[in-house]
Amino acid sequence: MVLTVPTSALVRPPAVLERSRSLVEPELRAAVSPLHPELARMAAYSFGWCEADGVAAESRGGKMLRSALALLSAELVGARAEKAVPGALGVELLHAFSLIHDDIMDADEQRRHRPTVWKAYGTGSAILAGDVLAAIAFRAVSQDRHAQEAGNAVKLLSQAMVDLCEGQAADISFERRPWLGSGQVTVAEYRAMAAGKTGALIACSLAIGAVLCGSSSVVVNTLLKTGHGLGLAFQITDDVLSGTGDPQATGKPVLNDLRAGKKTYPVLAALSAPGSASAQLRSLLAAQEAASADDPADQSDETLARIGALVAEAGGYEQAAQEARRLAHSSLTALENGHFHAGPIGELQDLAAFLLDRSA
Repeated sequence: MVLTVPTSALVRPPAVLERSRSLVEPELRAAVSPLHPELARMAAYSFGWCEADGVAAESRGGKMLRSALALLSAELVGARAEKAVPGALGVELLHAFSLIHDDIMDADEQRRHRPTVWKAYGTGSAILAGDVLAAIAFRAVSQDRHAQEAGNAVKLLSQAMVDLCEGQAADISFERRPWLGSGQVTVAEYRAMAAGKTGALIACSLAIGAVLCGSSSVVVNTLLKTGHGLGLAFQITDDVLSGTGDPQATGKPVLNDLRAGKKTYPVLAALSAPGSASAQLRSLLAAQEAASADDPADQSDETLARIGALVAEAGGYEQAAQEARRLAHSSLTALENGHFHAGPIGELQDLAAFLLDRSA
């Protein structure tokens, strides 16, 4: 079997995303509805089910990617998707926790075209909402009727949360480091950060269904390896969208990461590229750091636009997109060993293609 990741966008989202929503969203609603009314309302708002005042919303929320991966995880090893629902619920809840806290740490005011949870309800309330979502994520996974498999799934989710937090800590620390010089962030450091911040939960999602089905360590480790590679590919794609995406599609201001001093893959790639555009980029970033050493986010829109244009001219965005496709392809080839079912592999390929070519 030869696995490929198409480079052309799919017209429709893969069917597994809709299957994930139909199977997991009712469980999500059931998990958050018994919470204190304020917590339940913030949780519902974070999932896109209601407006800040509690009125039902027309939005369908996020893609539910991680829960879809959990369902595919079970199907890849020949089990029914329903077997993975506790794991799908757990990873989706933990993802929601991470988004709420990430928006607070980054001071992001918009997500999916709406105020972020902290902006709508206040920082303290948002922290509490994120905390409770993390707590019920572990409760959801631990309630699987098979104690040994549930215990293994809890361990997997726990490690993913630790790795996620460590990746987030690295990402924050990178903002205080220079673009150039002895303290600059390397591509290797970026990869390690993204492997935790994004890759850890993606990997957990792609393995947790198999864990709940009692699969062998060989199978689980293969899925973890594939998930880590896909997670890194998806993070690089997010980095590209942060600089080139349409705010009407992404729900966030363009170049927001650059304004915050985040060290994204396209910029790191552009800085190391040959040519005059890369040289101009290095000079401009050096001048900016010298002028605003105490506040790297203090940059005009014109300067940010110029930096973004130079990143594009130096090939940073294109190199990043190519690297994301390469990572996804090489990761998916790990599934060629015969342990996995062909149908779910094809669905995973389609899902990877859709996410790499998305506009939001």
